[in-house]
Amino acid sequence: MKLFEFESKKILQKYGIAIPRGHVATNPDQAETIAKELGRPVVLKSQVLVSGRGKAGGILFADNAAEARRIASNLIGSTIKGSVVDSLLVEEKLDIQQQFYASVTIDRQSRRYIVLASSSGGVDIEEVARATPDKVLRHWIDPEVGFGEETATEMVRRISDVDKGAVSKFTSLIVTLHKVTMEYDAELVELNPLARTRTGELVAADARMIIDDNALFRHPEFEGRSQQRIEDTAREAEARRYNLSYVDLSGDIGIIGNGAGLVMATMDLVHHFGGRAANFLDIGGGAQTETIKRGLMTVMSKPEVRAVLVNILGGITRCDVVAEGIVQGLVEAEIKKPIAVRLMGTNEEEGARILRRAGIHVYPDMETAAREVLRL
Repeated sequence: MKLFEFESKKILQKYGIAIPRGHVATNPDQAETIAKELGRPVVLKSQVLVSGRGKAGGILFADNAAEARRIASNLIGSTIKGSVVDSLLVEEKLDIQQQFYASVTIDRQSRRYIVLASSSGGVDIEEVARATPDKVLRHWIDPEVGFGEETATEMVRRISDVDKGAVSKFTSLIVTLHKVTMEYDAELVELNPLARTRTGELVAADARMIIDDNALFRHPEFEGRSQQRIEDTAREAEARRYNLSYVDLSGDIGIIGNGAGLVMATMDLVHHFGGRAANFLDIGGGAQTETIKRGLMTVMSKPEVRAVLVNILGGITRCDVVAEGIVQGLVEAEIKKPIAVRLMGTNEEEGARILRRAGIHVYPDMETAAREVLRL
């Protein structure tokens, strides 16, 4: 779950990380009032859950309150990279002397958290890492050792253009970032830029946080937020209400399976035979009739879907339960599409019998099913 910038900064502030003075505005009047209260040039930042807001025109500066109002009237209600701007973070414009980068995130390849730090902040850090990899310092965290002051100090001292006065502050900050990451079960905590002001203070000029969806039960403060991802399509948001792992794609074959790996393998197979997936639905392990029925109805509801492939490898998921869910989904769905099913595993004979009795195509292996669904 992505947090808005202002939400991330509130969390960081609780941990003692400095942030610019400012507030959230939802209309031009509020933007003007906040700018007046700050009494200095401000930056107006669209609160949308996408990266690259600045380049897309979602971050603008104003020298005074009247200009802030004018800019806010243009930004609020506009669309930035496909997301409608409902609110702005109006903050004081910082007197920045140097821009750093700092983050803690998950390196899925090494299966560890990694701390990243650089003196090349304020730009696309991915491009910096590609063009000049030596400018981005990395430290992979051994979970049995953790990440502390000693390691952080050693890391920061390797950044050649951090002056001596900033080393201890930078060190303390990235240790704090690691603490925030652990305590909030975050997949990413990122400061870019981390600004060193004329007074020598390190300030989180921008901040991003992504919380692991699987850990949200440990954070009641975010209750309900997992269903409000701004980047969701309407169908994805509806599926999330039913706890379905569903993603819209651009093809015309609906794909349903149990287990993300099996669903992706099924998509690859459809692509291999010349088709394209219209959506991705993982019913998970041990799915019951209602889940399967709801999932099938969701997949078929997409207008671009012309046929659906269901690929089930039964273990704790019973094939006869899947079959009952498919039949019920076809009965209740307002929009019905042709279906090809491959069942293997627990109670597969009973599942196949239920489906064939309902006139649904059942195939002995996933290759045949993937090939045949394109003919339906």
